[in-house]
Amino acid sequence: MELGKGLADQRQKRILQIVFMGFMGVLLLFTLFSNTLQSLTLPKVTTEQPKQGGIELSIAGSGILQPIAEAKLSSSNDWKAQQIYVKEGERVKKGQKLIAYDNPTARQEIELEVTNLEKQRIEQQNLQDQFIQSSIGEDELKLRSAKREIEKGKLDIAAQERKINEMKKRLAKDQMLTAPFDGIVTKLNAVEGLASAGEPDVIVSNSSQGYRFEVSADAKRLSSIGISVGKRIEVEVHTDKEQQANVMEGVIEEITNAEPMIEGATGGTETVTVPQKKIRIKLINAKLKGGEQARINIEKSSLDQGLLVSNEAIHQDREGMYVFVVDEQPGALGNVFVARKVNIKFGERNDKETMIQTDSIYEQDKIILKSSEPLQDGNRVRLE
Repeated sequence: MELGKGLADQRQKRILQIVFMGFMGVLLLFTLFSNTLQSLTLPKVTTEQPKQGGIELSIAGSGILQPIAEAKLSSSNDWKAQQIYVKEGERVKKGQKLIAYDNPTARQEIELEVTNLEKQRIEQQNLQDQFIQSSIGEDELKLRSAKREIEKGKLDIAAQERKINEMKKRLAKDQMLTAPFDGIVTKLNAVEGLASAGEPDVIVSNSSQGYRFEVSADAKRLSSIGISVGKRIEVEVHTDKEQQANVMEGVIEEITNAEPMIEGATGGTETVTVPQKKIRIKLINAKLKGGEQARINIEKSSLDQGLLVSNEAIHQDREGMYVFVVDEQPGALGNVFVARKVNIKFGERNDKETMIQTDSIYEQDKIILKSSEPLQDGNRVRLE
């Protein structure tokens, strides 16, 4: 009897243990299942790790090539162009004939002065005859007067000769326009048979001294990548005749202050003043004639180093710029992931990345790029 009763008690205890264990198993199963369901409802996020280094920046701009030295030439007396010896775009040598001018009035004036000179010479001969007569008559007063008249006549003749020579030199100079240096005829406005219409008859650029163009650039960015006077850069030069641009070497000749750029602040209505610099670039190349379109695109890593994150990870509110960092925290059934809001300041940025400034983010941290739902500080998330 007692043995049977003991066996019954043991069986009952085993049943109670099995039931308890089954209950605990079911409870654990439901707990795990509920946690799994809950985790499936959490926002799903994509993350990246920030990287240390310089940010890739670019400075681009274009302009029209202008000659560094050029001469604008015209007839000094608005004379008519008699003959044109050159064409636009033609290369010329120093002293080469460009345009011949004609002015009948100037020639007539010289002929009139030559006639006056002949009259003076005839008058001089008359004075000499009078001197001879005075010497025969032994009239001392008349002799001395005749001498003075002869000397005066000589001076008048010499002055007239100088006047005629100057007129001839001036006519010869004004009749012919010549190139002041080796160069290229960049503009030809003269028309044969017509006088100047106000514009220079011909413009000659000095190709040996090169060409230049100017572009504007963000002053801070210019400093960030270390662009300075004397640096050699690649320049794309486009001409009307060629489809493909020619790549030539240029040198930064000068960097000066320019008018600042006014633009709207990110995410707001306030305006931001962006300091600007003007870059002057010089090119020397035998193929250039002036007037070509020139373009630069300088791509370089910034001198400053920092943490780089993708632009899509950066957000803004009234307090400023911020990102979400994933923190891993211990939980009852394992570690959980929480989004932590970190305010940042940003420096340089390009179309893909931004260099951020903060003491709360490290290279091993996970920055949230995308989220399936809007996030707030402290929200639990699940990693993709």
